[in-house]
Parts: sequence; C-alpha cells; structure tokens
Amino acid sequence: MRVALLGPVAWRTPPHHYGPWEQVTGLLAEGLVTRGVDVTLFATLDSVTTAALDGVSPRGYADDPDMDGRVWEAMHVSHAMARSGQFDLVHSHLDWLPLAFAEHCRAPLLTTVHGFSGAGILPAYARARSSYVSISDADRSTELDYIATVHHGVDLTGLPFTRDAGPGLAAFGRIHPDKGTHTAVEIARRAGRPLTICGIVQDERYFAEQVAPHIDGEQVIFLGSVGPRRRAEVLGASTALLHPIAFDEPFGLSVVESMVCGTPVVAYARGSMPEVVDEGVTGFLAHTVEQAVDAVAEAAGLDRAGCRERARQRFGADRMVTDYLSVYDHLAHR
Repeated sequence: MRVALLGPVAWRTPPHHYGPWEQVTGLLAEGLVTRGVDVTLFATLDSVTTAALDGVSPRGYADDPDMDGRVWEAMHVSHAMARSGQFDLVHSHLDWLPLAFAEHCRAPLLTTVHGFSGAGILPAYARARSSYVSISDADRSTELDYIATVHHGVDLTGLPFTRDAGPGLAAFGRIHPDKGTHTAVEIARRAGRPLTICGIVQDERYFAEQVAPHIDGEQVIFLGSVGPRRRAEVLGASTALLHPIAFDEPFGLSVVESMVCGTPVVAYARGSMPEVVDEGVTGFLAHTVEQAVDAVAEAAGLDRAGCRERARQRFGADRMVTDYLSVYDHLAHR
C-alpha cells in the first residue's frame, strides 16, 4: 500500500517543542514504515522521518514571523493533491483545508479529525468526499459519519518510568483559559504542593492577568514550552498532573504522556477525559476545585507502575498504528 500522510506545517515533524498534530503524524509515519507500508510524509522540509519526505514549506510557519500560515498551508495542500494520484490512500491530519480540495484528490481521502476549532468549519467536513476518524468518541459531531475512533498513541521509549516522584504537581498545555491554568494554580495552592507549568502562551492577556502574578519560582514555576526530554523529566518527577480543563478536550496528549511516566492525572471530567482516564488506576476525575484537591491526595497513593502499565497497553504508538492499519484495510476492501 502506498500512503500519503498529509501533515500540518505549523511546526516541524516531529516538533522541537509544541506541536501535538505534528507529533502524532510523525509517530504514525514511523510506525507504518516499520510495518512495511510505503509512506510519503507531506510536511515541512526540515522534518525528520524514515518515510519519503515531500512538501513545499521550508520550515514551520509558526517559527517564522515572515511566513503567512494561510499561504503556506494552501500551497502545501495543493502540492500534495497534485501528487495524490500516485497513492492508494491520502490520510490527512491537517484540519479542514484539505477538505476544500477533496474533489481534486485522485485517491481515497481519509481525515483524522483532531478537534473542531468552531462550528463554522463543519460545512467543509459535511460536504467533502472523505472518510472520517475521530480521536475520541466524545469528540464526534452528529453531522458526520465516522468509520472508527482511534485514540492517539505516544512514544513509550521517550517517556521513561519514574517510580519515585517528588512532592510537586505539573500542568502541561497551552496557556489559555480553556486549559484552566489558573485553576491548576489554585488546586496546587489548596493542596499545599508546588506547581510546575509548561506550555506555550497562547493568550497573553490571560497569562499576564491570571497566571504570571502567581509565578514566584518556588511554589509556582513556569518553564514555557519544553521539548520531549525535559517534558518527560518534569512529568516523571511530579506526584500528579493537573488538567482542570474548561472546555471539552478532544483527547489530551499530555495526560497520556504523564500516565506513561507513571504519574497519575487529576482531570476535570469533560470531553474525552472519562475515556482516557481509568479512575483509581491512572488518575481521578473531578468537577470542582475542592474535588480536585481531594483527588490529589488520592492520586499520590496510586501504584505508579500500574499507572504506566495501563497507559502502555492503551496508548502506545504501536497500538495506534495497528488501529490505523485496520482502518486502511477497511477502506481498501470497501
């Protein structure tokens, strides 16, 4: 089978720091190549992959203020569609834009829906000639037909197990009201534990008004966006990951990465969290700050080896690759 993986071009694949869609697409490309699939990855030209690499964008537009992301994404998609007739399947991980070009795709088109940025993009999905995969059952639109749900996988080798954690808590993800960073600060304060915050600042005003005033380098530490190695170190050294989201999270890669390190999660029960968190094994779900504070104490007593093992079984990259190969096989026979 010849598969074209159409990845995003905001960042390099795999990303140096932030870039969840790039991270998943890169892991899938590597896994498919290992399984003997002929893969061409359409990504930034500085991407690192064992698949054949093609594209037009020299680097991620989010890393270069002189690059207009709208322009480079459009040229990226156009280039991939021009080559689509050379493949048995085009598998898109690039949001709605490729769907606008779906009639020009000369191979079956499969789209992994990584989340909806708003209801306004749904017409592109509803009208396109594409099959759809959701990344959680919770993140499905009633207006679309899906052929499968495939939970993301993570690189187990890059997330070593840490048996003995420190007393601190961690909060990972973009600094934005949706992610509830300020709520994580409050939970940590009430729990009497230090908090380390990692992530890109996506809402500068929110950060300045509700997060920055609490950062003192001791009880609240802010590291910004961190790469894979540092991410694993911070997660592994923490008693628990706080994920008090204020929106319906489509998946939550940091949640799974934390579990793989052996660090349980205390998350608000929204979106995919009830699917991803196995209560009493990999963490606990809460609805309020008070419940989350109590859950931190319970999470500290969980078996970290058991947490990692459950996460390994459910969220290893190899499982994700197997699931997608099943989807590809289904499409080929259909």
